[in-house]
Amino acid sequence: MTCPFHHEGERIVADEGAKLDFSRDMSYGDYLQLDAVLNAQKPLSPDHNEMLFIVQHQTSELWMKLMLHELSAAVAHVAKDDLGSAFKMLARVSKIMEQLVHAWDVLATMTPPEYSAIRPYLSNSSGFQSWQYRCIEFMLGNKNAAMLKPHGHRPDLLAKVEAAGARLRCTTNRCACWRAAALPCRPATWSGTGRSPTRPAMRSSRPGSRCTAIRSSTGICTSSARSSPTWKTPSDSGASAT
Repeated sequence: MTCPFHHEGERIVADEGAKLDFSRDMSYGDYLQLDAVLNAQKPLSPDHNEMLFIVQHQTSELWMKLMLHELSAAVAHVAKDDLGSAFKMLARVSKIMEQLVHAWDVLATMTPPEYSAIRPYLSNSSGFQSWQYRCIEFMLGNKNAAMLKPHGHRPDLLAKVEAAGARLRCTTNRCACWRAAALPCRPATWSGTGRSPTRPAMRSSRPGSRCTAIRSSTGICTSSARSSPTWKTPSDSGASAT
């Protein structure tokens, strides 16, 4: 006897026009490279709960990858004074952060004793060593050179974290300076000193007014509607970095 649901299922698929043969075409799994993604979970302990711990952190890293993608694009749009596009990207970043926060509700189902059972297998690894998290932190202005040390054994990752700098904050400051003085400020070179640049002091947007970025450990940006913008460093002005 033929199962009545068999023919009904075939009819539904036929009505939808769903493609079923992917021997010569890219499938969903091919596009997302699911073989690589779903085989990236390698528990080291015999404990059932370690899979939750791994998936939680791997998905967090994927969300942070998207955050860095959006933040880098937002920086580029702010640099072009295209603030509308930048705001949309930053709004997406905000939603990603919400997703990350709520994702911890799942990990919270792991009890302290259950975590203690797998912790010895993790050796010295810790979320503190996440280079993507550090890039996000640096891009948003919280740049601490001491936090580069955990990545010293990986020159490729160290270079990425160093390059992150305080890019969003610096670019936003320059955009604010440009809008106040109607002239672009030349970008400064931010070193890995661990100090973040200060916010520019907005004075007036009237013609002829000045926009002065307060002196920081890296320098001072000054511009006016009547003169070209210049960068002065502490060595140029005879001052020492504080």
